[in-house]
Amino acid sequence: MTSGKRLFFLVILLVLVLYVMRVTAFSRVEVTPLEKILVDTFAPLEQVTARLGRGVRDIVTFPLSLVNASRRARELSEQVARLEGELHRAREYRLENERLKKLLDFKSGPAADSGLEVTAAAVIGRDPGNWFSTITINKGRAEGIRENMTVLTPRGLVGRVIAATDRTATVLLITDPRSAVSALVQDSRTPGMVEGTAGSAGSLRMIHIPNDMPTRPGQVVVTSGTKSIFTRGIPIGEITSVKRDPTGLFFEASVRPFVDFNRLEEVLVITGTHPPAP
Repeated sequence: MTSGKRLFFLVILLVLVLYVMRVTAFSRVEVTPLEKILVDTFAPLEQVTARLGRGVRDIVTFPLSLVNASRRARELSEQVARLEGELHRAREYRLENERLKKLLDFKSGPAADSGLEVTAAAVIGRDPGNWFSTITINKGRAEGIRENMTVLTPRGLVGRVIAATDRTATVLLITDPRSAVSALVQDSRTPGMVEGTAGSAGSLRMIHIPNDMPTRPGQVVVTSGTKSIFTRGIPIGEITSVKRDPTGLFFEASVRPFVDFNRLEEVLVITGTHPPAP
């Protein structure tokens, strides 16, 4: 190529560069005819290129978005489980506080008015056998708990302590067939003996009710305190039915206890007595 042709091409190239600089200047507002032609010509190609770019981007980022979504779902699931656990614990604390408040109110109210000194204890064990009905509480000799002390709740009689260590005690429930409680029908003062019923967990019966002092359903039975290790006047249960015993010499009555032994979690142990409040 001769020097003249080279010079010609350089001039043409310089003109194109100057023209491009002019048409792409930032301060320019108008669009030249050539720009319009170029924009219209390459617009479909730009659209196809943009779509292809978005498609490639979606393909590349889709697995990552799935991983992020899975991780976020797992985090949310763990957070929900944690919040549910905190809600259950808060409800359990509320119920426990309500039960303890009842014990405290009974201790400072009816128990104090009756001259009873009581110690609160939690149930920490139950006898899994079918023959005996006992519970274990978390207070023992170190807290002044001794054998034959009366155990109750604000609702009524639970049983008596039959064994104690330094930190725990075993309580024989009144629903146990070995248990016997000297009792009275509260309004008529009819005497009798309340005992557990073998083979029927949670039920009681009142025996040796005199023939000349019949009872009726709905009457309340309380401890008599007569020749008994149980403190006098503690509610036991309500009579549900009455019949003659097999000998025909006495009546006997089925008694529904006031205490729900299946839901027993805290109890009170009578550790002493003092003169009742005036």
